Amino acid sequence: MKRTSRDIRTANRYEVLRQIIAVSPTSRQELAAATGLSLATVATLVGELLDLRLITEVGFEDSAGGRPRGLVAVDASGGGALIGVDIAETYVHAELFDLALNVLARAEEDLGPGESGPEQVVGRVAAAVGSVVARAGAGAARVLGVGVSMPGQVDRATGVVEYAANWNWREVPLLDLLAERLPYPLHLDNPLRACTVAELWFGAARGREDAVVVNLGTGVGAGLALGGGLHRGVSNSAGEWGHTTLVLDGRPCHCGNQGCVETYVGAPGIMRNLTELDPRSPLLHPEDQTATIDALARAVAANDPVALAVVRSTARYLGAAIADLINLLNPEVVVLSSWVASRLGEPLLREVRTAVARRALGRPLAATEIVLSPIPTDPVSLGAATFALEGVLRSAGQRRTPSGMEPTEAKAGDR
Repeated sequence: MKRTSRDIRTANRYEVLRQIIAVSPTSRQELAAATGLSLATVATLVGELLDLRLITEVGFEDSAGGRPRGLVAVDASGGGALIGVDIAETYVHAELFDLALNVLARAEEDLGPGESGPEQVVGRVAAAVGSVVARAGAGAARVLGVGVSMPGQVDRATGVVEYAANWNWREVPLLDLLAERLPYPLHLDNPLRACTVAELWFGAARGREDAVVVNLGTGVGAGLALGGGLHRGVSNSAGEWGHTTLVLDGRPCHCGNQGCVETYVGAPGIMRNLTELDPRSPLLHPEDQTATIDALARAVAANDPVALAVVRSTARYLGAAIADLINLLNPEVVVLSSWVASRLGEPLLREVRTAVARRALGRPLAATEIVLSPIPTDPVSLGAATFALEGVLRSAGQRRTPSGMEPTEAKAGDR
């Protein structure tokens, strides 16, 4: 994909703001050293961010000699708010953030059986967004954008959900439907990318060149960060690891294939693992996957033998699939993320590490850490909010230069 000067300028603007959010307050000289951009380019980009009221001057750095260095920081109190929305198969979760990406308000709407139609989902999203804006009060006076994460294959440019296997959505114009209900700039992507961006900014992938973020929920996928940047693939479809074949002629999958990774390690797959071990287990809630995973987590903590066997069986499948990722991509870190990983926690992690060690090649395995996500909030909502922030920076560049011709400095590794 060709990159225009505007694309590179937006990426550099994004990287400078990302660094300011990570280390505030900071000087222009420190930003130049951290981003690899020239001091002149950083000074220009900082000026643009000041004009946009995304950052503010906060005084000067003490100096042993020479001219004092001016310090900048995120304008968390007056710069505006961002909203991240996590649409999952059983709920819609929304969080409102200040520009330092601190959570100011949360809201959640349940999606019950039979409530997965586009209009129903849009209604839940609108309700959740309305709730966080109301709860944040003055903190939401200037909502700069809403990032929406939708499971499945999505077209970021058109806002269309091309295919969502678990709901059998095809060619649903989700962003257009949301625009009828929400008066904010909207940005659509899927949870694989959202989780990966959250880990790159704030989590276990920060400072890593190559990382894999394994999203374990109702659905399953692998977000990819390669060469220090988010890898989307040519059609924004990279990471559909949950629909790679793990067992030939295995369990049927919503996608139409058999034996997909998702059918063994996603929440419904774990429920099936439990059913096969003990069909009458009191841990099983046939119509409620969240309740089942929560019951499993409590039972594992109590050393229940059936629960321990379910986690071991699930980890065996998951470990084999992660070993494939390690052998193929040779990442520095594999992060287990999303709600299933969070609830099953350390017991699942231990079993996965053991299972991976049996199957991955020694050299790539020795270079890879396998960890749980350290992000304390919903990583999908956090990542979705950063997509909204990226949209703010992109539109700012378009407003500044209608012709699209921005002088810029190329940066190695930009994506």
